[in-house]
Amino acid sequence: MEHAAESKSLSARAADELTPAQTAAVRAAIAGNRHLAGALLPILHALQKALGYVPPAAVPMIAQELNLSRAEVHGVISFYHYFRRQPAGRHTIYICRAEACQAMGGRALQAHAQEKLGIEMHQTSADGAFTLEPVYCLGNCACAPSLLVDGDLHGRVDAQRFDELLGELA
Repeated sequence: MEHAAESKSLSARAADELTPAQTAAVRAAIAGNRHLAGALLPILHALQKALGYVPPAAVPMIAQELNLSRAEVHGVISFYHYFRRQPAGRHTIYICRAEACQAMGGRALQAHAQEKLGIEMHQTSADGAFTLEPVYCLGNCACAPSLLVDGDLHGRVDAQRFDELLGELA
């Protein structure tokens, strides 16, 4: 019984670290998906869709509701690169890191993007405008190197085209 009280206090403390809107999003994601077999991934996807990331403070709430350990929930979040633990920038740029794109200049494109934005992969620019993420195939190999900007696929991207795309977003 002491363990249950401890779990409740962890969940309550986690909810206190979230904004009211975030707490509502976590509760809605859980309520809408907890009935599913293997509910953890659908809950995480719903939360990422609602907030743009999975706040670390949501982990105890999700764990308690699914009768999982916090380590199990954290393990899933950290295993799948799709799940963010902090908000992304206003624009997310995914650079393909698969073999075809690397062979066609993807490494140079990545280096240019990192230099141009002043960030590394998995980071967000200081002004909050751009998040740079690797992706391991966009299915656009014939038009390598490719990247995805805010869900729009672009092929045969070189440094000049990258700069043009940034200009279009400004």
